[in-house]
This record gives sequence, C-alpha cells and structure tokens, in this order.
Amino acid sequence: MATDQLSLLTDKYQINMMYAHWKNGTHNKKRVFEAYFRRLPFGNGFAVFAGLERIVRYINQLSFCEEEIAYFAAQEEQYDPGFLDELRKLRFTGTLRAVPEGTLVFPNEPLIQVEARVFEAQLVETALLTFMNYQTLIATKAARIRKIAPNDILLEFGTRRAQEADAAIWGARAAYLAGFDATSNMKAGMMFGIPTKGTHAHSWVQDHANEEEAFRRFAEALPNQVTLLVDTYDTLKSGIPNAIKVGLELQKKGIAVKGIRIDSGDLAYLSIHARQMLDDAGLTHVQIVASNDLDENLILNLKAQGARIDSWGIGTRLITAADDPSLGGVYKVVAKEEDGVYIPTIKISGNPEKISTPGKKKLWRIINRRTGKAEGDYLALAEEIVQGQTYLKLFDPVHTYMHKIVTDYEAHEVLHTIFADGRQVYQLPDLDAIRAYHRSQLGLFWDEYLRKLNPEKYYVNLSQQVWDIKMKLIQEHLTTKRQDEGRNDTV
Repeated sequence: MATDQLSLLTDKYQINMMYAHWKNGTHNKKRVFEAYFRRLPFGNGFAVFAGLERIVRYINQLSFCEEEIAYFAAQEEQYDPGFLDELRKLRFTGTLRAVPEGTLVFPNEPLIQVEARVFEAQLVETALLTFMNYQTLIATKAARIRKIAPNDILLEFGTRRAQEADAAIWGARAAYLAGFDATSNMKAGMMFGIPTKGTHAHSWVQDHANEEEAFRRFAEALPNQVTLLVDTYDTLKSGIPNAIKVGLELQKKGIAVKGIRIDSGDLAYLSIHARQMLDDAGLTHVQIVASNDLDENLILNLKAQGARIDSWGIGTRLITAADDPSLGGVYKVVAKEEDGVYIPTIKISGNPEKISTPGKKKLWRIINRRTGKAEGDYLALAEEIVQGQTYLKLFDPVHTYMHKIVTDYEAHEVLHTIFADGRQVYQLPDLDAIRAYHRSQLGLFWDEYLRKLNPEKYYVNLSQQVWDIKMKLIQEHLTTKRQDEGRNDTV
C-alpha cells in the first residue's frame, strides 16, 4: 500500500453508511452534497479558498487495494463479501465542482459541490473537508498577514511547529498562494516550485569561539546568501557590531551582506537601533529580518511602534493558525435522486445558523459594471437564469427586509467543473497563476470588506426560488412535528 494513497482517509461511519446503502440497494442513487463553512476565522471579513490541488490528486487515485480490502474484511462489522467486491471496483464516477484556489469566499456558500452516487459521495466527505478546512484556514491567515505588510517580504518558517509533515508541506503552499514570498521548507519548495529561504541557527554561532568568527566563516561558505543571526548573545552590544565588522570586510572583497536576523527581544526597539547602526556604518543596503512568534496582530503593533523591519519570518502562529485553529467546514446533502429527478433536502437544527440551504444550486458573484466591485454573492437553483436579467434583488437571508436592487451587473459563476462523470476536465493552474488570480480577486472588493478590524459584512444572498424552497421545507417540518406532538399527547 503506497503511503500517499489516501482512500482510507475517511471516518468509519462513512463506510458503515455505504454498507447500509449497499444492503438496501440504494448505493447507486445520486446525491448532491455541498461543502461550506458557517463562520469566518480570525474575525476576518473573508476567507481564501485553498486545497483544490490535493483534492484533485485524491479523487484521481481513489481506489482500494487488496491490502485495504483485507483490512475491511477484518472489521468487527463483518461486512458481506459482496460489499468488499463493490469496494474493489470503486472509482469516482461523479461530478465535482469547486471554487478555484485563491478565490475570496464567504460563509454558507458552497466551496465544493459533489454530485455522484451516494456510495462515492459519502466516502469522499472526510478527505475533502480535511484538505479544504486546513488549507483554506492557512491561506486566510496568510492573506491577513499580507494585508498588514503589503510591501514587506514574508517568509513561511513554520515547518518545525506544524502538526506533522503534511501540514508543514501543504501549509507552506497555502501561505504562498495567498501572498507569502518564500518558505523554509525544502520539500514544499521542490514539490510546488516555491522559492526557499534560510539563514542560520544560534547553534552555528555557539559552535565557534565567538560571533565574529562564526559570521566570517558563514559568509565565506555562502558569499551570495549572507544573512547573519545577531541575537545569540547580545543584539546591540555584540551581534550587530560583529555583523558590521564582517560586513565591511566583505564589502572590500565585493561581497554584500544581505541582511541580519533578530529572533528575540523587543523587536521594535532593537530594529530601530539596528537600522541606525547599520546606516551609520554605511551598510544601508542590509535588510533587517525579524522572527519570533509573529502574526498579523504583532506585526501591526510593531509597525505602529516604528519598527524598521523589512522581512518577516513567520512560523508557529501561521502554520498552526494559533488564534483560530479550525475552519469548521461541513458537508451536507442538499438534493437526492428520486425517480430520476433531484428532490431538495434540508437539515433542520435547533441552532438557526445550522439550517442548511436546500437544492442543487449555482453560486454567482454579482459585479457592478460601473465600479468593477462585487455587490454580493448569489445562490440560485442550477436551472435559474441569472446572467442577463433586467435586475436582481439581493436580500439578507436572515433579515429579509434588508435588500438592494442591482441592474447594471455581470454575474460570474464561481463554481467550476473539476470532474465530469469521473473524468478530470479542469486544468490545474500553476502556483504563480493562482497567486496572480488571488491578487485580482482582492481587487474585486471594497477595502471595507478586507480590513483587519471590524470588516463590513459581505452578503451571500439567496434567490427568491431558493428562499421559497427553504421556507417550504422548514414549514413542512414544523407541521409534521406539531402533528407528531399531537398524536403523542393523545396517547
């Protein structure tokens, strides 16, 4: 069994539901599922979708080998041998639609839509959510950091603090697509073509008689990549003076020190004094790199204090999304096949925000032609005509009296078909194209939606038809519930 073969990356209850469908002869019935999140992380005004490349890899290799079939046969459920034969021939034969990576996305709108046999649609839930939830979370965190430091160099340094190797590798990719400039992770660099950057550790300095010797030998070994870590002993009294001394020596040999790195202490105070010392020595070209549990909140405060930092090495708090470590995406069935047609389905909950939106739908982004900015997102039934209408009424699905009419607009379909009848039909763009696309996405939205603190809410609107179906199904549920309660009272 190949270690990168992930068909078993699923919860056991998915297998048990597949088995129950197979036993009841309903496993070939089609269903439409949607994956979405209900709440934006970090108090942000938007999220950045990521994870599609890994989803495509997963779907393309979806199958069970004999070792895995034997594992199923040994389970306590004692699955019927006929079910195991069904698993042997399983491949994804459905249609999968998804938002392109780098797209700005919002709560309660489908990021992934799976239309397939329930046997397949049920199986892929866990893996799709795993990939979507983690990578979208990290991409969103990275986009927040980029917003605070739009012109600085951002380096992803999180590998050693990530929750295992896969998180480090795919987290580095998610950070890069959302605007980071490089990673320290060599595996991610090789797999995805991400630029890699690194300096040296405190142990390098400790391994020498003194800082000056350590800096000189490092520069001799890597004359084109000289960035010196200056806080091993005393940043201002030892580290920077020694870096200046070595830097001036190298300058005479035609070698330029590129930067110094500060990894501890008061980064604002130290960077201000470091900049002054470097400039006074004529080393104005030397950049200052900072690290040490940074994120957008600390960077914002450091900038407010006048910190003179050119490049930020960001690790733990990015790769673990430390202040909001789970996106909480869900995967809900919205339509089921009966007699060859799809019937909308709904999940009712005691928590109103958890009530799902029924029906097979399309997601549209409504762009004002005059301003070029997004007016809102619009969920309509798949068969509804949205583009080219005289006007659209956009209303808040919670407070329906709040609405606006848009007339001069373009409707852009957000979900793209990735797999059709089990065949990949979408050409995955390279990371540079995704980065450029992400930057263009930011340009579609007013700054009020993108700001770090107290962002304006961007609305995901329902068409009147979708709204009517949702209200109808809720009402039918309430009527049935009252009837059941009445019968119980009589008994």
